[in-house]
Amino acid sequence: MSDTITADLVDLDLSADTKEAAARALAERMAAQGRVTDLEGFLADVAAREAQMPTGLDGGIGIPHCRSAHVTEPTLAFGRSAAGIDFGAPDGPADLIFLIAAPAGADDAHLTLLSALARRLMNTEFTDALRAATDAGHAAALIRGEETAPGDATSEGGASEGAADEGAASDGGAYEGAASGNAADEGAVTVPDDSVAVPAAASAGTATGSAAPAGDRPFRIVAVTSCPTGIAHTYMAAESLETAGREAGVEIVVETQGSAGFTRLDPAVIAAADGVILAHDVPVRDKQRFAGKPTVDTGVKAAINRPADLIGEVRDKAARGETTAAGPADGATPVERAGTDDEGYGTRLRRWLMSGVSYMVPFVAAGGLLIALGFAIGGYEINEAPSVMDHFVWTQAASWGALLFQTGGVAFGFLVPVLAGYIAYGMADRPGLVPGFVGGAISLTVNAGFLGGLAAGLIAGGVVLAIQKVNIPAALRGIMPVVVIPLISSAVVGFLMFVVIGKPIAEAQKGMTDWLNGLTGANAVLLGALLGLMMCFDLGGPVNKVAYTFATAGIAVANPGDSAMKVMAAVMAAGMVPPLAMALATTVRGRLFNRAERENGKAAWVLGASFISEGAIPFAAADPLRVIPASMAGGAVTGALSMAFGATLRAPHGGIFVVPLIGNPLLYLVAIAAGVGVTTALVIVLKGLRGAAGPDGPAPGEDTALAPAAGGAGTRKETVAARTV
Repeated sequence: MSDTITADLVDLDLSADTKEAAARALAERMAAQGRVTDLEGFLADVAAREAQMPTGLDGGIGIPHCRSAHVTEPTLAFGRSAAGIDFGAPDGPADLIFLIAAPAGADDAHLTLLSALARRLMNTEFTDALRAATDAGHAAALIRGEETAPGDATSEGGASEGAADEGAASDGGAYEGAASGNAADEGAVTVPDDSVAVPAAASAGTATGSAAPAGDRPFRIVAVTSCPTGIAHTYMAAESLETAGREAGVEIVVETQGSAGFTRLDPAVIAAADGVILAHDVPVRDKQRFAGKPTVDTGVKAAINRPADLIGEVRDKAARGETTAAGPADGATPVERAGTDDEGYGTRLRRWLMSGVSYMVPFVAAGGLLIALGFAIGGYEINEAPSVMDHFVWTQAASWGALLFQTGGVAFGFLVPVLAGYIAYGMADRPGLVPGFVGGAISLTVNAGFLGGLAAGLIAGGVVLAIQKVNIPAALRGIMPVVVIPLISSAVVGFLMFVVIGKPIAEAQKGMTDWLNGLTGANAVLLGALLGLMMCFDLGGPVNKVAYTFATAGIAVANPGDSAMKVMAAVMAAGMVPPLAMALATTVRGRLFNRAERENGKAAWVLGASFISEGAIPFAAADPLRVIPASMAGGAVTGALSMAFGATLRAPHGGIFVVPLIGNPLLYLVAIAAGVGVTTALVIVLKGLRGAAGPDGPAPGEDTALAPAAGGAGTRKETVAARTV
């Protein structure tokens, strides 16, 4: 931190009486050193950050901070006020004010140093030494770590070394070692593999995380801290929790989700934990990892101001057996489910593609329903209506229909860019967005369509990853995320899409469209059966999404062909079958299902009617060998009949609520009813062969794979039931 703060950036007699005046006085010192290029622009960024959440902390500390394009290098200025300045802290004015300025693209190493300061501020010996400092040079040296305050365990390297020393001093073993190794992590800083190892016995003994600690070992907690900028409060909260944990005799491991990203907690550490603390002001990434454990969910400042209370709360919840519901595996977005380093390429590729699809689907649903409503209100010639900017009559239904149709068309225009952008995002995080969106837009320009978007997203993500592997001089790192990476990656993607692969993909897209439009008779029925099988195979999983995406891609044009609308109708009809069939089966043969499944069956009526295939997941997870084949059979029947009946659908979602917009609606409902009947009958027959289920547990003779393992966390049905509470 030697070049981050100097004596010229210290004011031991800060005379400002407001936080705005204090920020200006300290920022002027930065500007005088050439570290801030635009004083007013920088102060505007500071004020914007302050508006998100006050930066005052208990103990008389104010820590305004921000990232700004007007900062040339990571800089820290310190001011000491005799009268105190109100920064919104609960305990009153602050007399120690730290202004942290980070460039818009600050590199990870500098951010780590800044986070180290944030951790040291939780040490009372350090803050007392600053209050007693008599000259600016001494204060700057204390902050840099070149002079150590009495009782301050940190050294020049920052807080991480002190945290490691403290962790090593306890009896926490490998679990405590994980805490010390990860304590000062700033996103991309790597935790050594052996620092997160957990004894097998400890991991297995607390796999569910809901029971009290086994034997006489300490209570174990995993925590996540995050704040909007990820520079200060994130690390202060981590330090505060770790300190309170040591004082309470609790082993605690903190994952700091900082501004440069984060290093995931080892799954074994999470499995061994008895409780979870989530202290955050921005969404916790990959939150599903902590499902099924006693959890306290609060703001980041609560972890700074009252960490002991949070530890007590999570211990009380564990003692009462309160746990969070284990939501569906797909509860988080594919980007949030970042996966592990040892995933195979196929797994990563599927996750990247599902990332793009998951962000695209809301545009599909909104745009498709708006277009469908436009047709319903304005008639099937509404696509020829003039722009509503030129002609709109408030009292004419045709004008309102045109408005809905044209708004939906605009939403559809985002489909391919969003698909490509978020595929690249899934691969390379935020740096992938710009080239991904650019590549998707080019795909539309060259008529490469949906397939072009897939290729553009993968290319953009790959190019960004390649650029990030290049060893860049320190002087250029600050402009990499905002200038260099977007510039180079967009240029490469543009060249490849315009000159190299755009035209071949456009030809392939045209060939697929012509093939689809040429399907008639038996070929169309077989396609409907295949799509029905895919929709019901994994109930919202990757195979289901492939079929759904194929259908929505066909109608995501201004004037889709009749065959494309038939495919969409078949896909939606088949997707409604599994939950409706499970709901019907629990109604007519309730004794074959346990109490939790019968309750799930009531919800499945609404989910199925709304075209939410995931409504059948609790049943499929509990009894996959009976439910999935039965669902696939019914889905195939429905898909084939829908195509045979010639039902069409312009909307990509909606279930029974868009039946008025369906071509041949009565026969469409017959197709759904037929599939539901087939699946219901097969499920009842297959389950009847194994006997009735008990009121709360599995039926006699249930598959042994569903029975609890020795010392395990319970049956799979219990897990599914927990998801649906």
